[in-house]
Amino acid sequence: MKKTIGFIGCGKMASAIISGIAASELNKIYDIQGSEITEEIAKSASERLNIPVGNDNQKLAQTSDIIFIATKPNSVVDVTEEIKENLSEDKLIVSIAAGVCTEKIEKVLTSNRVVRIMPNTPALVKLGMFGICKGSKATDADLELIKNLLTSIGKCIIIDESQIDIVTAISGSGPAFFYQVIEDMARAGEKLGLEYEKSLTLATQTALGSAQMIFNRGETTVQTLIDNVATKGGCTFVGISEMKDQCSDKLFFDVIDKTTQKANALGK
Repeated sequence: MKKTIGFIGCGKMASAIISGIAASELNKIYDIQGSEITEEIAKSASERLNIPVGNDNQKLAQTSDIIFIATKPNSVVDVTEEIKENLSEDKLIVSIAAGVCTEKIEKVLTSNRVVRIMPNTPALVKLGMFGICKGSKATDADLELIKNLLTSIGKCIIIDESQIDIVTAISGSGPAFFYQVIEDMARAGEKLGLEYEKSLTLATQTALGSAQMIFNRGETTVQTLIDNVATKGGCTFVGISEMKDQCSDKLFFDVIDKTTQKANALGK
């Protein structure tokens, strides 16, 4: 028999996960349902996602084997309080709420296994990056199950929860940092005389191709990839030298460090 995955909250990130599962072979294994805060929003979500969506969180909890909590962070405790009487011990809880630790959820749901996910917005184009960690009762099998679900829309790494703020900084916030770098490169091209949209296309496609080169590198180091382009004395070498002179490594360390600190503070 198929198992059922329930989503409490069907916003953008939940919708990306739902669409990825529905478009993959996993749809032969799982049925998907959702819950929203009003009948009107539920109806709209149902039509958009082509799944049943109601506005009864307790009913969803009763009839789902895996329950994704995809609400805003400040609603997570209220939602878990609402559904706790409708959960048998075998149900797996998955939270995608930023800044909400598994311990906070486990204090309410004392018997259930909890897995926490840090997603990012490129999941909307099936190029997401997910960090996955487990609460005190969840098992390695639980992590593998959720990892298999999420690989339909991106890549996953399994981490300790103590590392999740770093994941938040690198991949959760990371899209905005890469957007900024691409925009800065495009604007530089524009200032030097190239049309903005052409410059933006150059920067964007180059970023996409460079990322794929890193994934395809095998045992080649990233430094070797840099050296292969930045031939000593050439124009790329001059550009890399300028980045080093401007301490780009310190800049990006500070960006990730400050973002990590902020993510940690939000979780307290």
